[in-house]
Amino acid sequence: MLFLTKIYQPSDYLPILIQFGLAVGFIVITMIATHALGPKRHSKVKDETWECGIEPVGDARTPISVKYFLIAILFVLFDVEVIFLYPWAVNFKHLGWFGFFEMITYLAFMLIGFYYIVKRNVLKWE
Repeated sequence: MLFLTKIYQPSDYLPILIQFGLAVGFIVITMIATHALGPKRHSKVKDETWECGIEPVGDARTPISVKYFLIAILFVLFDVEVIFLYPWAVNFKHLGWFGFFEMITYLAFMLIGFYYIVKRNVLKWE
C-alpha cells in the first residue's frame, strides 16, 4: 500500500500567520493604549520605592552568593533529567531488556554527576 503524504502549500500556514498577527497586534495596541490613556501624575510620594508597606532599608543591589545560583541550576538540571524517566516508565514493558539496560546506563551517568557534585562540596552551604 502506498502512503501519500500531503505537500503543504504556503496557504496552509495562513491561519497560523493570522493568529500570530492578531496576537502581536493585540500586544502592540494594549501597550500603546496603556501609555496613552494611563495616568501621568508624578509626585515625590508616588515615585518613592514601596514594598509591602515597610520602609526600604539598605541597597537592593547587594551581591548574592554564587552558591545560591549554582544550587538553583543544579536543582533544575537534575529535575529535568528526572523528567526523562517518565516516558521510560510508561513504555517499560514495550522496551524490554534493552530499554532496561539503557535506563541503567542513564541513571549511572546521573549518579556519576551527582557523585562529582557531592565530592566537590558544591552542596555545602556556608
